[in-house]
Order: sequence, then C-alpha cells, then structure tokens
Amino acid sequence: DNLHAAPVLAADIRENYDLNNLVVVSPDVGGVARARSMARRLDVPLAVIDKRRDGPGQATVMNIIGDVSGKTCLVLDDIIDTASTAGPAAEALLAKGATDVVAMMTHGLFSGPAVERIRASAFKEIVVTDSVWLSEEAKNDPKIRIVTMVDHLAEAIRRVAHEDSISALYTETPVDTLPNKKVSGQ
Repeated sequence: DNLHAAPVLAADIRENYDLNNLVVVSPDVGGVARARSMARRLDVPLAVIDKRRDGPGQATVMNIIGDVSGKTCLVLDDIIDTASTAGPAAEALLAKGATDVVAMMTHGLFSGPAVERIRASAFKEIVVTDSVWLSEEAKNDPKIRIVTMVDHLAEAIRRVAHEDSISALYTETPVDTLPNKKVSGQ
C-alpha cells in the first residue's frame, strides 16, 4: 500500500499558517496534481512555477502562473534532495510580491550542500516529514521543521492488522480536520 502524507501535512498547514493568506504552489508542471489536491483540501488558491530544466539539478524559473502577491506561498513537493532549484523558486515568488515563502516536502533527503543552500535561501521555513532518516545537520537547522508521520503509520499498521481498509484513510473523515494530538515529552 502506498501511504500518503497529505492528511498529516494538511493538518500541519491548518495549525501553523493563515489559510486566508495562503497559496499552494507547485514547483513545476509535473507537481500540479499534488499541489491542486492540497489546495482543494485546504480551500486555498493554486499557483505554478513554470521553469526550464537546464540540466540535472539546474533550472531557470520562467514564469509564475497564478496570483501570489501579498500571500504566503507554500511550495509543495514530494522530495527535497540537493535543494539546488529551491532558492531560485523562492526568489521568483518574492519578486512577484509574495510576503513569505515556505516549502513542504514529504521526504527530506538533504544531500550534499542542501542544508547550506537552504540557510542561504529566501525560504522562511522548510517542513519535511520523518519518513526518511535526517542528518543531525538537517535536524538542528533552524529553517528546517520536522512533522512526524508516526500516528499516520500506526493507524495504517492497525488497519492492516485488523484487516481494515488502508484506502479508507484517505476517503473517510480526513485526519487533518481533527485537532492535532500532542504527546507529552515530545
């Protein structure tokens, strides 16, 4: 079964950002379906970064499709690796009038100089899940915030053990509409 982070990420967005001033941004044309789904889930506008790939890990931002002026832009993607294309994307959004730019990625690999690039970038915050092991450098960087998938994964395991539907995790009352549970000591 493919487990999706969208319910967990949506709950975090609702808890930490003003939805009245938020626009979900796809970092490229290939991520539009994911970003559109999250924008619908949150009932916020969508924007798309139109970029040209000049080579592996190299991209030039061509256009911003959608209105980002005066908004907090939440760039949504599945993975961040070297962060080589992240900086120009944040700068392009700010140049189009965004007030803040944050990124939310399911998997934070942070290869090579990624953390250093993030520190130097215009991003206010990078949010990732704990779906992969994070380096100490990434865990301790003030711009990187980690959202746990533990409750979501535990519920999936419970459903498998009880022969309940995994897909129902995404079709029932969304977890992201419930209050976020805090565990003491975390």
